[in-house]
Amino acid sequence: MSETHAEAVGASDLGTAHQDLHSEQGALRGEHSGRPRNPVIKVTDLAWLEFQKPDLDRAEVFAHDFGFAIAARTPDALWLRGTFAGSPCVVIRKGRTSRFIGPAFRAAERADLGRLARATGTEVRDVDLPGGGRAVHLLDPSGFPVRVVHYNEDLQALPEQQPLLLNFGTDHRRTNVTQRPPREPARIQRLGHVVLETRVFARALDWYLDTLGMIVSDFLFLDGQRERGPTMAFIRCDRGSLAVDHHTLAMHLGPGNGYVHSAYQVTDLDAIAAGGEYLNERGYKRSWGVGRHILGSQLFDYWRDPDRLMVEHFADGDLFSHDLEPGWAPMSTSGLAQWGPPATRDFLGASPSPARIRDVIQALRGDNEMDPARLLGLLKAANS
Repeated sequence: MSETHAEAVGASDLGTAHQDLHSEQGALRGEHSGRPRNPVIKVTDLAWLEFQKPDLDRAEVFAHDFGFAIAARTPDALWLRGTFAGSPCVVIRKGRTSRFIGPAFRAAERADLGRLARATGTEVRDVDLPGGGRAVHLLDPSGFPVRVVHYNEDLQALPEQQPLLLNFGTDHRRTNVTQRPPREPARIQRLGHVVLETRVFARALDWYLDTLGMIVSDFLFLDGQRERGPTMAFIRCDRGSLAVDHHTLAMHLGPGNGYVHSAYQVTDLDAIAAGGEYLNERGYKRSWGVGRHILGSQLFDYWRDPDRLMVEHFADGDLFSHDLEPGWAPMSTSGLAQWGPPATRDFLGASPSPARIRDVIQALRGDNEMDPARLLGLLKAANS
């Protein structure tokens, strides 16, 4: 495809990217615009995600098998990276339990840190990042610690896992050569997105838009409850005419405040599939996959790490510029994938547990956006 043709395709698709997957009207009068009013700053990407785990040695073994490279290791912290230049994409700190701590987002320029600190009554601090940097430490309405960072020095790129050369119909790009993708880890290129559950969805959504300048790609609402507002948002960074990932952050209303999963880009479908076979042979548990999503269009494969935290390999995701307005769709399990196996109960979090029951009880008793109608709507969506 020529550059001119590619630009024409992008322009012609601008008004139809949500066609056949969302309500025809898009947003109705008075609904959330999915845009900030007057953002403090505009972050440019996720920088890294921070976790705590009791066994860094075991975490490092899984990190290798999943496809990360090691950026740095100390007795108390493990920094993981992908092949792309930039920052590490995961930091794991030694602690008594396995848990998600929070995300870090990248500031466009160092001056944004001072602007953000003044607006939020915080301060700019040094950050223990390989290569050095500065950060502002915040707390979002769900209670997640959020850092906004600026690096002193980017990590250099590493060798890539090369995509396979494919034949299509009469377009024969490979002759006299066989296809033998190696059974090896799917080499991570970069951190793509994180998905969070929150009891205060509307407040958290507005905080990320108004504080960090993010914008919504797609809203989901509960069937029969659209007038009460959306219950999930796929949120991207606003980099103007530069097209970026369909979502860098996704959030949905639920009975808990917690981590759902994080996603890491790999080269292509063969890297996903061969990397999945590698993980399966080593006894790790697949949560759901392989398939292709609807919202974001990614090829996906979900796995559980040894502490049962969910992580995703993905490739070929949608890229949106700021021109594309949010789509709207009902929340449903059938809306998760274009093709692939049915979504599992493990992926959906549909298997009851004592911790989940406690979340539900606390949410229904607390000062938040969960109530019996919302809870029943979420249960219905998980089975639709």
